[in-house]
Amino acid sequence: MIDEARRLAPRFTARAAETDRDGSFPAEDFADLREAGFFGLMVPSRLGGAGAGFAEYADVAYELARGNGATALIFNMHASVTGALSGVSDELADALGLPPEALAARDDYLKAAAGGSWYAVAMSERGVGSRLSRMSTTYRPVDGGYRITGAKTFCSGAGHADAYLVAARNPDDPTQVSQFLVPAGPGLRVEQTWDALGMRATGSHDLHIDVTVPSSALLGGVEGLALVVAQLAPHWMVASYAAVYVGVARAAVDAAVEHVTARGLGGLPAVRARIGRADAAVAAAHLAVREAARRVDEAPGDSETTRWVWRAKLLAGTTAAEVAASMLEAAGTSAMRRGHPLERLYRDARAGSLQPATSDVCADWLGVDALGGDPDSDGVAPRW
Repeated sequence: MIDEARRLAPRFTARAAETDRDGSFPAEDFADLREAGFFGLMVPSRLGGAGAGFAEYADVAYELARGNGATALIFNMHASVTGALSGVSDELADALGLPPEALAARDDYLKAAAGGSWYAVAMSERGVGSRLSRMSTTYRPVDGGYRITGAKTFCSGAGHADAYLVAARNPDDPTQVSQFLVPAGPGLRVEQTWDALGMRATGSHDLHIDVTVPSSALLGGVEGLALVVAQLAPHWMVASYAAVYVGVARAAVDAAVEHVTARGLGGLPAVRARIGRADAAVAAAHLAVREAARRVDEAPGDSETTRWVWRAKLLAGTTAAEVAASMLEAAGTSAMRRGHPLERLYRDARAGSLQPATSDVCADWLGVDALGGDPDSDGVAPRW
């Protein structure tokens, strides 16, 4: 699958300027991903997928992002859903008390992904971001299922996914935060709100929800698991973005080298120095991401693994923004023109520090941990 990602990346690059300019969903990229079997990347082989681990996902996301960061970012959302579902082992299911019918539903969702279905994430809300404990979207048990009402923002791929992971709270017991896989169709309305500085082609529009779903849509089959899962598997909530933004940073270096070479600017020591520093910074951030991913596969839930997860996101976000800005300066004013690859990459890279968990939140988490506190609960606001 990594070889396939490298094969597809140049195709994505060739289309990136148009989808960025129009703010349009990269439909052709997703057709390529479906045909190549990427929607089954995280699905266990017993269910028809590739059976990838987190480290393999990180390598794939990095290569896809070198082609088009927006495409890789939307794909990340699907991988987060399927990866989290696949990560529910029989042992973990027993520990959480999940019923057999929930595991059967899990397998059905994963089989559908291996067959070409893809899932978006509808979690963030205006005013609270991705903090699960502050969601205003609600769900209520009804006969045979649940009624979900609310509104989400920053829903990448809105209007194009086959189903949406929706986080909601029980208004009768606000401590109960649950997640549902809601199929596309009646009851979901996309509001065209996404006209952003960067990652324009993600189509991260608002999603309005007023729908009744069957009981099988409740992921895990038990209410109140969302906060538990966020702490058990923070890599899908935090570090999965990291590989994407390191890929964007590497694409910025590649684009700067191509531009500088074509313009004959490689003889300038200042230009060479910028490119050299950028190359080293991206390589270091990439190593941090790969170390975090390796630890996730080998020691999930370990305290040091969790530290690396937060380090990876912090380093990826800040490195992407700093490197893209430096490469734009190295290339000169001509690279600022709308439509130049570096101009787009600069805008896309700038989103990395803002993507939750933001760089400030990551740094604070690591600082609290270093000072001996509880980084998940200490502070003025809950992490999730």
